[in-house]
Amino acid sequence: MTSQATQAELESLLHQALRNTRTAARWTAATDETWCRVAARSGTGRDQGWKLHLSATAATAPTVLAKALDVLLRDESPFKFARSLDQVNALNSRATPRGSSGKFLTVYPRSDDDAVRLARELHAVTAGLAGPRILSDQPYAPHSLVHYRYGAFTGRQRLSDDGLLIWYIEDPDGNPVEDERSGRYCPPSWAVCPFPAAVPLPPAKGEAAGGQVLLGGRFTVREAIRHTNKGGVYRATDIDTGAPVIIKETRPHVEGDASGHDVRDWLRAEARTLEALRGTELAPDALGLFEHGHHLFLAQSEVPGVSLRTWVAEHFRDVGAKRYRADALAQVARLVDLVAAAHAHGCVLRDFTPGNVMVRPDGELRLIDLELATVDAASCLPTRVGTPGFSAPERLNDAPVSVTADYYSLGATACLVLAGKVPNLLPEEPPTRSDEERLAAWLSACAGPADLPDGVADMILGLMRDDPAERWDPSRAREALRRTEKARPAAPRHGSQGPAVRDEDRHDAVAGLVNHLIDSMTPADDRRLWPVSTTAGQTDPCTVQQGAAGPLAVLTRYFELTADPGLPELISTAGHWVADRTDTRSTRPGLHFGGRGTAWALYDAGRAIDDPALVEHALTLALAPQEPTLHQDITHGTAGSGMAALHLWHRTGDPRFAELAADAADRLTAAAQRGPSAVSWAVPAEAVTGETGKRYLGFAHGSAGIGCFILSTAVVTQRREHLELAVEVGEHLLHSAVLIGEAAQWPAQAADEPTAPYWCHGAAGIGTFLVRLWQVTGDDRFGDLARRSTRAVMERASRAPLSQCHGLAGNGDFLLDMSAATGEPAYRAMADEMGRLLLTEGARRHGHVVFPNEYADVSTSWSDGAAGILAFLLRLRHTDPRHWLVQVPG
Repeated sequence: MTSQATQAELESLLHQALRNTRTAARWTAATDETWCRVAARSGTGRDQGWKLHLSATAATAPTVLAKALDVLLRDESPFKFARSLDQVNALNSRATPRGSSGKFLTVYPRSDDDAVRLARELHAVTAGLAGPRILSDQPYAPHSLVHYRYGAFTGRQRLSDDGLLIWYIEDPDGNPVEDERSGRYCPPSWAVCPFPAAVPLPPAKGEAAGGQVLLGGRFTVREAIRHTNKGGVYRATDIDTGAPVIIKETRPHVEGDASGHDVRDWLRAEARTLEALRGTELAPDALGLFEHGHHLFLAQSEVPGVSLRTWVAEHFRDVGAKRYRADALAQVARLVDLVAAAHAHGCVLRDFTPGNVMVRPDGELRLIDLELATVDAASCLPTRVGTPGFSAPERLNDAPVSVTADYYSLGATACLVLAGKVPNLLPEEPPTRSDEERLAAWLSACAGPADLPDGVADMILGLMRDDPAERWDPSRAREALRRTEKARPAAPRHGSQGPAVRDEDRHDAVAGLVNHLIDSMTPADDRRLWPVSTTAGQTDPCTVQQGAAGPLAVLTRYFELTADPGLPELISTAGHWVADRTDTRSTRPGLHFGGRGTAWALYDAGRAIDDPALVEHALTLALAPQEPTLHQDITHGTAGSGMAALHLWHRTGDPRFAELAADAADRLTAAAQRGPSAVSWAVPAEAVTGETGKRYLGFAHGSAGIGCFILSTAVVTQRREHLELAVEVGEHLLHSAVLIGEAAQWPAQAADEPTAPYWCHGAAGIGTFLVRLWQVTGDDRFGDLARRSTRAVMERASRAPLSQCHGLAGNGDFLLDMSAATGEPAYRAMADEMGRLLLTEGARRHGHVVFPNEYADVSTSWSDGAAGILAFLLRLRHTDPRHWLVQVPG
């Protein structure tokens, strides 16, 4: 059934009910992509209170809605419901966050008395119908579809201490309090519950001696591994044998389909598959399948070790790129044998991924999470569920069960093991290139950074053919690996191994990105000027990180470089949209999340298009008092505000900005915390829970970014204490480096395990500071470590996302910094190689070029989207300075 049809089915129930209601004229209805919102014309709503949620499955949603409408249209409380069955399925998906799952229909009662009455009536009319438990709410009664929680009725948002927009309610004193939407019922302490005392739900778990949780009368739970919308996964002990076990839990109606099947049926199928594979040593043994409170549990023997995905990340980190390459080839050979063995026992896997393979301590592999696997294709449940990137395209369209889909998954898993990731090839519009062609281009670009052995790219491509009938089988893949093993080891590769990026390709990508930014701008939208990804949270719509300042700054730079006559009007529109929404009475601190970063973008835009009003607003915003903060870093704190002031001093010569920069450096000097061997700045106490007291080393949130600002200020102030503090930071980074082969890496905090070499926390950001410190001091220790940082960046290139914050764009900018600072062409060649790799993941869409972010979204933002990628590609074409940094003379 199409989305249009399912929307019509649910919305038609509303229109039919309104036609049959004498008071239909009292109601209004409006729809968006997700919801149908219904409100009484004369009704007045509350900002917050006790709200009601009703759950449903795709099979019961029409009935639940029809019965609910009989109740709600006799009342005057506003409500909304999911407008399509596709949306109902999305709400009940295993991947839906636990805090928002299951909420098919929401009622905003006008009073607490109305809330109690409506809950009682809705429970009565929907009793016995199926729907999942809503985890953020309290059920009105055991197994009721009606749930309640205290929360916001209207979309009131404010910025949190870490610069993210959060929903809020007010306490009795009028103070804003976050409206937390987690996977558990947790009302504010001051909110008096008006509902009758809840009848306790039957416990899903028993209790063993000593207060331990007992499942199935036999398994004592030691710890939870994870909780998802689907249910929990637990480590437990079999009290009969003392053996460690894994217990998987599935909740009713999650992933429920129109026939009534849900994830509990998947778990039953997994139990059958494990029984069929018993004794083969390919998978765990099933120990028990039992039900309690309608939740289904499967106990199985625990496979010691780590998942293959974890092995790839940790082994690469621990042994270095050179040793990893040999170990990775051996691991791929084991994967080929594992799939072949499963097929030999009649098992089609249907969801073969790096997360569903365990690497035992002895190196042997085992299959886990076989929920979608089958040993009986005839009884296999239809499903479109799979793992994007690893599931064959036809599998996600519910094609008949076939081993050829497993061949595709084997190729994708081998790709992750050998190259570090599987590229996210977004659909193109129109589709002028096949996925196979695009994957081949990406693998070719990986040849240098990943040092792929000859022949393995052909093997991956052979396994992942678009046509299932043409895919290689495991025996052919095994033969390709044998030829690779017999070949003479290749010399380590340095520099690009494929054809250089053609100027026209780079030009087309830049033009496509610019077109995307131009055409996606929506000045009539009061909330967002450009669309951004909100998976990691929403920020102020005007800031650098994920707001309008990022795209505005890059389009301004593009205009300065090209004099494109079509851009001044657009830059003016964007600049004034931002100016109209920025308060010059006070600003938040920081560069990427704060007001002065926005002022930086506005000033440069105003200068570029000769707009005095925009320039004046930018300067007023930059000079506005800043809200108090204990944050010291570049993104949120004092160092970022100081960097923006320093830039504006260079641009204007206004001594007030020099004073602001010097004051910021002085405050950072006073706040520096010196231990026996290090200087650092701790995350303040009001920061996000779990971050307080951490002492980060990286550029975004730690010492490298702070040191870079202080160094830049020292060049201006010529004050010895500023330069000495910058050198102290450099010394601490020298001692915190982890050297693996030729590469220098860093942990997020000293003494932790090394982290990925990105701008935010790792080698690219730290190297950005160290090369500047080397330029100023001439100390070759800093220069040598910056050079070794480039090795970490290049070794991880094929594994990296594409963005500025965590990926190729930010890493490429660091390589261009190295080229400019040292004059060595090798770093420019590395940056070109980074650009080539990045371009292969671009998707063409009607004259636009778009790139996926880490969450497979398309975003325009600086941190994780088009603006940051465009900035790097422009630097590859032009010798212009890096965004958001002040040039330090050598």
